Amino acid sequence: MTRNTVELMSKIEKLRQEMADVALTKGITSKESLYISQELDRLLNDYEYRRKNTSAEQGELW
Repeated sequence: MTRNTVELMSKIEKLRQEMADVALTKGITSKESLYISQELDRLLNDYEYRRKNTSAEQGELW
């Protein structure tokens, strides 16, 4: 696992916690919750893209 991937995973976990906190205090449909959710989706898509590309380079099948 590369350093960039570890950093990305750390950002994802931090944002997940932040989203949960905001959703509990301001509501799941608040603008802030929705913004954080979109950012989290973007990071998760990036992680999945990296995971698939790394696997393909290593000749692994998912």
